[in-house]
Amino acid sequence: MRIVFMGTPDFSVPALENIAKKYEVVAVVTQQDRPKGRGHKMQYTPVKEKAIELEIPVYQPKRVKDHEFVDILKTLKPDVIVVIAFGQILSKEILELPKYGCAAPIQWAVINGDKKSGVTTMYMAEGLDTGDIIDTSEIVLDEKETGGSLFDKLADLGGKLILNTLDKLE
Repeated sequence: MRIVFMGTPDFSVPALENIAKKYEVVAVVTQQDRPKGRGHKMQYTPVKEKAIELEIPVYQPKRVKDHEFVDILKTLKPDVIVVIAFGQILSKEILELPKYGCAAPIQWAVINGDKKSGVTTMYMAEGLDTGDIIDTSEIVLDEKETGGSLFDKLADLGGKLILNTLDKLE
C-alpha cells in the first residue's frame, strides 16, 4: 500500500514510525520549517526530522491546496493519505485522490475531568472532524493526568491504532 503521511508535531511521530515499519511511505507532508529560540534559527518539524531519519521524501507546501502541490500528490499515486495533526485543511480534490481516502486521529479532557480519552481514525470530509469513523481506541485517564502526559499516551495509542486501521483498509 502506497501511503502519503501528513503530520507536523511530536504527536504524529509514533504513527509515522509504526507505519514506515510495515508499509511503503512514499512521502511525508509537513508544515514549513519555522524560526525558534533566541537566535531565530530555522528548525525542522518533528515529523520532518523523523522522515529524514527514515529516508522518506519530505514536502513542505505553504498551502497544501495549491494546484502545484496537488499535482505532486497525484504523481505520488497514494492508496491512502494518513493525516495526524497536520495543521491544514485538505481540499475536496485531495480528499478524493487516494483509493482508500484520507484517514485522520487533549487538554480539554483533563480540564473537564473526563474519565476516558482516546484516538479515532476517520475518513476525512471537507470540514474538520466531519467524516465517518473507521476505528477508535480508548484509555482511562489517571487522577493526576496532565495535558502533557495524556499527549504522550495518545501519541503512542494513535501510532498503534493507525496500523489496525490500515490493516482493515487493505
